[in-house]
Amino acid sequence: MKKQHARILIISFLLIFSFLLLSPPGGMPDVHGSSTEKGIYVLELKGVITTGQAVFIQRQLDTLDPEAVQAVVIVMNTPGGLVDATLELNEIFAKAPVPVIVFVAPSGAIAASAGAFILVSADIAAMAPGTTVGAAMPVALSPAGGSETADDKTINFLAGHMRSITEEKGRPGEITEKFVTENLTLTSIEAHEQGVIDLLAPNLNALLVELDGWEGEKGGVPFNLATTGAPLLEQEMNLQERFQDKISDPQLAFLLLMVGGMGLYFGLGMPGTFVPEVLGAIALLLGIYGIGLFDTNTMGIIFLVVGFALLVAEIFSAGFGIFGIGGAVSLLVGAIMLPQEPLMAEGWYPAFRATAIGLALAVSLLSFLIVTVVVRSRRLWKKSGSFFRAAATAHVEQELAPCGTVKMRGELWRACSEDEVTITKGSRVEVVRQEGLTLFVRPVEGKAEQKAPPDNKE
Repeated sequence: MKKQHARILIISFLLIFSFLLLSPPGGMPDVHGSSTEKGIYVLELKGVITTGQAVFIQRQLDTLDPEAVQAVVIVMNTPGGLVDATLELNEIFAKAPVPVIVFVAPSGAIAASAGAFILVSADIAAMAPGTTVGAAMPVALSPAGGSETADDKTINFLAGHMRSITEEKGRPGEITEKFVTENLTLTSIEAHEQGVIDLLAPNLNALLVELDGWEGEKGGVPFNLATTGAPLLEQEMNLQERFQDKISDPQLAFLLLMVGGMGLYFGLGMPGTFVPEVLGAIALLLGIYGIGLFDTNTMGIIFLVVGFALLVAEIFSAGFGIFGIGGAVSLLVGAIMLPQEPLMAEGWYPAFRATAIGLALAVSLLSFLIVTVVVRSRRLWKKSGSFFRAAATAHVEQELAPCGTVKMRGELWRACSEDEVTITKGSRVEVVRQEGLTLFVRPVEGKAEQKAPPDNKE
């Protein structure tokens, strides 16, 4: 019993901890500097460029107030990432209401592959000494973990796109085009000398000093930055964006696809437990989202529907709790992934998520208790096996011809006639042996009819 209580406490702790994680960082963002000047958003873009990071940048630029924020600085260090997320970031930068400044830092950081596209699409591009940019030739990944150069059509398209966004910012497109076609790589000094970037700065504070008084144009509207003494507003990803960031990592997405496929394979090959099928289906859906086959809206709705379907299946079938746990996990994922639409009421989504999360926690706890009780009862069955030993006699409830049903200790058992004779209903029989859940019996009171031998006719 102590082990059972410990398990319940551990599961309860994990559920409460996951519930706390669902609350986005509260309060106002961290502010450094004077509050009388227009602020500057400082965002980080590190690691593989994923859908979650694109959603994070999109949310920041959609919600900022141009009257209170004068620019966005994105501190970047990335080896590359997803093409779709990169192209989405290029579009987000173009539509931003304020200037977007991409700063490759600190020293030793890189802006490789997708990072090169992001850097040249910024309104102001900057690098720290000791950083590099380039090597943007696209590759195709395989589930086995290998990679190969993409086809010529993809290379030509991305090279043209690289040149287009570079020249639109007044930079040399003939140089950046080689990032894609020749895997050209430039140091920060080379990039500055050739006009690929606008500024060199050792750190963020030095960059802000260089930017002070910088004049330019954004969307046809001139701007003049006043960065000295401007408050810095540091923003972080919320839970939804962190979840999307992890799931859309290519390596994790392929791993989930493999786990999902194996789960369905073993589940269909060994039916009855439902554990591999349910877990495999959830992993497969996450993997499909991770490789970009479904957008966030669609996948969030799919998980909500799957979650409610599994809960209904738990009610009407003997799933021993696995359907309930799978349904709770699906509801939790769906609630996290469901994005907020601008036309919905502001308080609707928090209320919906709280409801879905509460239901998921309750069902998870109930399902865990069911599984615990079932496992415990099976252990007790083994320890108390003598209770389930067959009694000496039983009564026929359904005619044995040669198999039927008998009642033993008030329970109905499947039984077969030992001598393959027909034993009529109501007869008292003697239990000869037990094989699993089947009893083999013979008549005690003589109320049996000898089975007629089959006719052997030529």
